[in-house]
Amino acid sequence: MSVSAAAIDPSVCSPLPVLGWNVTVPLVTGGEVTYAALDYAASTPALQRVWDDVAAYAPYYGSVHRGAGYLSQLSTDLFENSRRTVAEFLGCRAEDQVVFTRSTTDSLNLLAAAIPADCQVFVYETEHHASLLPWRDAQVTYLDAPRTPGQAVETLERALADRDPYGPALVCVTGASNVTGELWPVRELAAAAHAHGARIVLDAAQLAPHHPVDIAELDVDWVAFSGHKLYAPFGSGVLAGRADWLQAAEPYLAGGGASRKVARRADGGVDVDWHTTAARHEAGSPNVIGVYSIASACKALTEAGFDSLVAREQELVTRVREGLAEVPEVQVLSLFGDDAPRVGVISFVVRGWNSSHFAAALSAEYGIGVRDGLFCAHPLVRTLLGGDPQDPGECGAPEAEPGELPQPPAGGTPSSLRSLNAIRVSFGAGTPDEHIERFLRAVTELVREGAQWKYRTEDGRCVPDRGEASRI
Repeated sequence: MSVSAAAIDPSVCSPLPVLGWNVTVPLVTGGEVTYAALDYAASTPALQRVWDDVAAYAPYYGSVHRGAGYLSQLSTDLFENSRRTVAEFLGCRAEDQVVFTRSTTDSLNLLAAAIPADCQVFVYETEHHASLLPWRDAQVTYLDAPRTPGQAVETLERALADRDPYGPALVCVTGASNVTGELWPVRELAAAAHAHGARIVLDAAQLAPHHPVDIAELDVDWVAFSGHKLYAPFGSGVLAGRADWLQAAEPYLAGGGASRKVARRADGGVDVDWHTTAARHEAGSPNVIGVYSIASACKALTEAGFDSLVAREQELVTRVREGLAEVPEVQVLSLFGDDAPRVGVISFVVRGWNSSHFAAALSAEYGIGVRDGLFCAHPLVRTLLGGDPQDPGECGAPEAEPGELPQPPAGGTPSSLRSLNAIRVSFGAGTPDEHIERFLRAVTELVREGAQWKYRTEDGRCVPDRGEASRI
C-alpha cells in the first residue's frame, strides 16, 4: 500500500494544533525523530487553544465561590460559565445538572454512590473498568459481549424484562469502545432501557472527543467523560444529567462547598444542610483550571466543526485499516465486524510477536507511541482473543531472559494468541498524516524484517536491552 497525504480529500480539515507536535525523541538505533503520539485513547495531547486559554487565565487564578476579592469573583464566574459551556456542548436539558469531577472513573463512582439502595445495574462485560467496576454495592447483572449492535439491544431487553423484583434499574454502556473503537447503538439502548423502566448512563470517554454527544437527542439520563481524553489534560471530568438521584443521595464527599449550613446540636452532634445543586457533590476547592480547560476544549471542537473533524478522522481510520489488512500477520480485533462504524481506536495482535515486544520496538526504533496490554477492559480483550473472559490475565510482557522473549508460533491460529495482550493505535483531531504513514510503514517493516534491537523484560515491561551487542 502506498500511503501519501494526497490520499486525503482536500475538502477535509487539517489537524487541530496540539502541544507536542514537534517534540523529538531519541531512537535506540541512533538519532532522533519527531514523536508520533498514537495513544489518544489513553490521553490526548492538549489543544494549543486550551493551553493558550489556561495560560491567559493563570495570572488571574483565585479561589472559587464565596471569595470577596476580584480574582475570586472572576474565577467563580469562569467556573460557572464553564459549567454552562459544557451543558451546551452536551445538549443538556433544562433540568439537568453538570457536576465536575476528576475523570470518567470518578464520575461513574459518584453515580454509583447516588443510585437508590435497591437499584439493579446492568452492564456489558465489554465495558472499560471505569464502567464495569463501580457498582460494588448494587445488584449487578453482567451481560455477555454482543456480536452485533442488534444483539446488544436484544440482550439488554431480555435482561431488563426478566429482572425480579421490578424496581429502579440502571444501564451503563459505552458510546465507543476503548478497545475496538466501534460505536454502540446508544439511542436504541436508551429506548430499550426506558421502555422497561430503567435509566441509562453513557460512558462517553471515547465518544466525546470524536463525535458530538447530545444528551437530549440520545435520550440518555447521564453522560460521563474525562477532560484528559478531550484535549484538556488538567485533571477534571464531567457527570451531566438528571438531578433527582444526585439530589437525594448523600454528598459524594463531605466537606466545605457541599454544605449550606452546619450547626452543633445540644447533644454534641452536628446538623448539616447540604446543597441541592451540583455543589452537593463538589466538596473542596474546585479544580478551576481543569474545568476551564474542558470548557475551552468544548468550544474549540465545536468551532472546528464536528462534521469536518469526523470526516478527516474517518479518512485516517480507513487508511490504518487498509494498511493493516495488507499485512497477513496482523489480526484486527472487532466485536461487530469490519463494516461497523468506529472512531480512531484500533486494536490488533501480530502473529509471531508478543504485543509488548512489538509496541516497544515501535517506540524505540520508530518514535511511535502506542499502547499494549488489556486496556483496562480485561474481559473484553480476552473475549476478542478467543479466551475466557473470566481469565484474570495481567498486562505486560512475560518474564524472560534478555533476547529470549517467548512468542507464539509463526502462522499460528487465533487460538494460539489467547495468552497474549493486544496493541492499540489511537488518534484524533490533532494527528498529522505523517504519523499514520510512519506507523503503517513501521508495522510492515517489523513484521517482514524483524526488530533491529534486542529487548528484555523489566518490571513487566518490554524495554530495549542497553547491553553490548544489542543491535541485531
